[in-house]
Amino acid sequence: MTGPGEHPSFTLGYVPGVTPGKWVRKWNERSPEVPLSLVQVPAAEAADMVRRRDADAVLLRLPTERTGLHAIPLYTETTVVVVPKDHLITTIEEVSGEDLADDVVLHPLDDTLDWEQPPGRPAIERPATTAAAIELVAAGVGLLVVPQSLARLHHRRDLTYRPVTDAPQSRVALSWLEDETTDLMEQFIGIVRGRTVNSTRGRQPAPAKRERPDAAGKKAEVRKSTGGNRRSSAARGGKRGKPRRRS
Repeated sequence: MTGPGEHPSFTLGYVPGVTPGKWVRKWNERSPEVPLSLVQVPAAEAADMVRRRDADAVLLRLPTERTGLHAIPLYTETTVVVVPKDHLITTIEEVSGEDLADDVVLHPLDDTLDWEQPPGRPAIERPATTAAAIELVAAGVGLLVVPQSLARLHHRRDLTYRPVTDAPQSRVALSWLEDETTDLMEQFIGIVRGRTVNSTRGRQPAPAKRERPDAAGKKAEVRKSTGGNRRSSAARGGKRGKPRRRS
């Protein structure tokens, strides 16, 4: 964020599992004079981080409460089930919710999937976080359905995962305050959307070049000495009669 009298800067929040590195590298290549700060934020607090103006923008997961915010969906994640490596599910390439019906499926409080009804049997208590749920999976307490990036983030040697074909999917989006699309914000939007450095989006068109007074005067003189004379000559020629005979 930039305050009065401060040098320009840009702060980007991001939720666990999202990897903004490629966009940060592009920013540093294009605007090395404007530092970009990264701040990780829990998924449940991501939208409020921007509302509090603790960040210029945030990479969050949809669905989320978006009142007062813009949001550009960037990509959709595969949903997977995290299981112990010796679980029967590891014998197949992908699963459905029905395949999980007999298992305890953990539903952490920070879950970002928009379930109508989570699959499997519910645990006695909901884990506080995804990280805590991963520990319970490793302990054999149950299974966990999450976006694939979170399964990778919490990777353990004794766990693996398989895609779930009929589960809700998480969409990663870039979000910022409505009515506060600054030049720096436009620049970051261009980066995540893959615009080239020469893109004119968000820039004002260059003003049209004005003719110099002497150039305009010369054009006027040319018109007088060409078209104007031809018209007057034609007019005079139209009034001439036949020459008189001499007596």
